[in-house]
Amino acid sequence: MIPKRILQKVKHIEIRTKGLVNDLFGGEYHSAFKGQGMTFSEVREYYPGDDIRLIDWNVTARNNAPFIKVFEEERELTVYILVDISSSGGFGTINHLKSDISAELASVLGFSAIKNQDKVGLILFSSKVEKYIPPQKNKTHILRLIREVLFHKPTNSGTSIKCALDFLMNVASRRSVVFLISDFLDDDYWKSLKLTNKKHDLIGIRIFDPAEKKIPNLGLLKIMDAETNEEYWVDTSSKKDRDISEKSIMDNWNNFNNKSKKNNFDVVDVCISQDYIEPLMGFFKKREKRS
Repeated sequence: MIPKRILQKVKHIEIRTKGLVNDLFGGEYHSAFKGQGMTFSEVREYYPGDDIRLIDWNVTARNNAPFIKVFEEERELTVYILVDISSSGGFGTINHLKSDISAELASVLGFSAIKNQDKVGLILFSSKVEKYIPPQKNKTHILRLIREVLFHKPTNSGTSIKCALDFLMNVASRRSVVFLISDFLDDDYWKSLKLTNKKHDLIGIRIFDPAEKKIPNLGLLKIMDAETNEEYWVDTSSKKDRDISEKSIMDNWNNFNNKSKKNNFDVVDVCISQDYIEPLMGFFKKREKRS
């Protein structure tokens, strides 16, 4: 039995994100992600200026007049949404947790996909694949995906992006659009990411809290690593210690950015203290210009 609060949250997310899709994202999504190729539609009479390479010689011979083949874009795509549900998603210093934003993003992307008649599948992962829902394309299916992102309790606390990507490569036989939603607080996944990015159209959405980049002065704090359960003390009142920690964070951040650029891996950065509309719209428009 699904708790009433979860159903209410699903309904709230549906109302908010469907409005965004109808008003903003639907058209941008369609423009950013093209179909897999061209399929034959019909034949029609040749008009001056048409490409003579498209002439259907059999129909032309039967009608004693030139006819050409007309092709249209094969629009339907398969979209996979991979969501990191490890314990670090429970972090948030503002009004939202990283996991809350992940659920909203999954909803926006899911509704955008079905609005354009695309199929959507879901992979939830921690240090292993926790849940796999094969691609379908209807509203009930999307609501189920949102419910799973919100309601599913992971059996593991750690993160393995490698495990999620390797699983995807086994279940996705055709080229697909893949959104990987995570804070990317993991390592040893770049080999799998490179292979996935070659076969599929892979887009990373990196969720972060502002406190993960700029450490606030809150005095002596006991910190628990959500994924390892290790506890340690941090003196955030020491500017020197804060500077050292922030430099290490920025070094890791820049290293990730450099590797992403080197491997043509598109990444959208989403801060949970700000609205995700602008970075996501900016990405869609950027992709549209490139296509």
